[in-house]
Amino acid sequence: MFRSKFVAAATLAAAFTFHSPLAAQDNPVVAKVGSVEIRKSDLDTAIANLSAQYQQLPDEQKTVAALSQVIDIKLVAKKAEDAGIQNSDDFKQRMVFLKERELHNAYLRDQFDKLKPEEVKARYDKEIAAMPKEEEVHARHILVKTEDEAKDIIKQLDAGKDFIELAKAKSEDSSKSDGGDLGYFTKGRMVPEFEEAAFSLAKGSYTKTPVKSQFGYHVIKVEDKRNAQPPAFDQVEPQVRQIVMQEKYSSIIDEAKKAQKVEIVDENLRKGYDELTKSE
Repeated sequence: MFRSKFVAAATLAAAFTFHSPLAAQDNPVVAKVGSVEIRKSDLDTAIANLSAQYQQLPDEQKTVAALSQVIDIKLVAKKAEDAGIQNSDDFKQRMVFLKERELHNAYLRDQFDKLKPEEVKARYDKEIAAMPKEEEVHARHILVKTEDEAKDIIKQLDAGKDFIELAKAKSEDSSKSDGGDLGYFTKGRMVPEFEEAAFSLAKGSYTKTPVKSQFGYHVIKVEDKRNAQPPAFDQVEPQVRQIVMQEKYSSIIDEAKKAQKVEIVDENLRKGYDELTKSE
């Protein structure tokens, strides 16, 4: 469900990891570099930006790694300031970009924080309503090596023998201990020969001739038929929330483009940009 949307939404969510500002009493000084204080909030920011390799560490080691990174940054930043790097055109240009990126992220955080639970639930309901109905069957089977064995089992079923007991006694499939129970499945989950036979059976009936597949010979019984059940809201709520976030992000960008004209002078870049935005 929503597979392609999940991918895009998860990417968006990963791009914007936010942390609420800490109150002063919750933001103690943890270290100093010269006269510069390093606070807990500095560590939290550093932890959020650690590489994937460091993110796998236990919390204590991860915090120490973040502290080491912050100390190194402040030590070298002081040397950079002493060298006047902050006055270079390249540095100023980079700072403009970083400022705008942080404004972009802060605005999105504000918008995403305003998402209401009922918005997410409504989006879930919309997706469920649009899903096509798909039949699924609940089947059991008995798997044997030869056609004659399968025919003999069918004769015993015709004589009134219990399917579950025969499965436990005769089947060579791993499901034998469960009486051959395969649970519910939709089309595309089983090999073609098995699937065709199972979906053609009426509820409560079994195959009157053996069904051959690459695994051997099957005797199949259908216990139930129904429309496939959609996932419960609680199971997919995080994914649906990400879909709503992705759609809200797209809406924000569309509104901003209407308010401010975007003009790409370089023809090759314009073509590439147009192709990219059309595919999103």
